[in-house]
Amino acid sequence: MANEPSKPKPVSEIWRPELVTLPRLTFARRVFRVLIIQFIRAVAFFTMRVKMRGMENFPARGPALIVLNHIGDADVLLLAAYLPVAIEGMGKIELFDDWRVGPILSAYGIIWIHRGRSDRRALRAGLDALAEGRILGIAPEGRQTTTDGLEEGTEGAAFIALKSGAPVIPIALTGTENEKIYGRKWLERIPVTLTVGKSFYVKEQADRHESIRAGTRQIMEEIARLLPKEYQGIYSYVSNDG
Repeated sequence: MANEPSKPKPVSEIWRPELVTLPRLTFARRVFRVLIIQFIRAVAFFTMRVKMRGMENFPARGPALIVLNHIGDADVLLLAAYLPVAIEGMGKIELFDDWRVGPILSAYGIIWIHRGRSDRRALRAGLDALAEGRILGIAPEGRQTTTDGLEEGTEGAAFIALKSGAPVIPIALTGTENEKIYGRKWLERIPVTLTVGKSFYVKEQADRHESIRAGTRQIMEEIARLLPKEYQGIYSYVSNDG
C-alpha cells in the first residue's frame, strides 16, 4: 500500500490570484484564532488519543518553516490543537467556496494556493510571513497522500526555505487517516502521534535548480526519518528515528 505508485499531482482548475495574499493579523482575526483553536482542542480531545514526541524542538517564535506529511483531514485539527502557537497555513483554492470550511479558513486567515500551477503570489506570501517573523506550515507533498505513505515532494517548500533562510522544522503525523477518523465508533478515541524533529537548514548548492531539487529531497527525507516504515512511502530507504 505505502509503496504503490501515486496518482498524478492535482492541478487547480480554478484561477483566482486576487485571493492569494498573506492574511493580516487584525484584532478580530487574533480573537477568532484563539476561539477556534479552543474549540478544535475540545474536538481533538474527544476524537483522538494523542502521543506527542519532540515538542522541545518546536520554536517559541518565528521565523520558522514547518513541513509535514499529509495523510488525512484531521492533520489540521491535530496541529491546531496541540502545537503551542498558531501557525500560518496554506490551503487549496478549491476550499474557498466550500460552505463547510471556506468561511472558517477565511476567518482564520490562510494563504490560498493554486496546486500544480506557477503561483508566485503564494510563494511571495509565504516569504512575507517568514519575513514578519511568523511560523509557516507547508505539506510539501502538495496534497493528501493517495498511497498511505509519503509521496514525492513538490518544490515550493524548498524554494521558500532557500529564499528566506529560515530554519525548517519537520513534523510527522500518524493515525489521522480519514478511514480511521471518520470510521471511529461513538466515543472512541483514535490513537495518533505528532512528532516534531530537530530544526535544519536547506543546503545551498552551486546551481539554483539543483539547490531546490536537493532541498526538496532533504526536506522529505527529514520527515521520513520521523515516521514508521509503513508511512515512509517512496522514502522508505531513510533510516527511521520514529
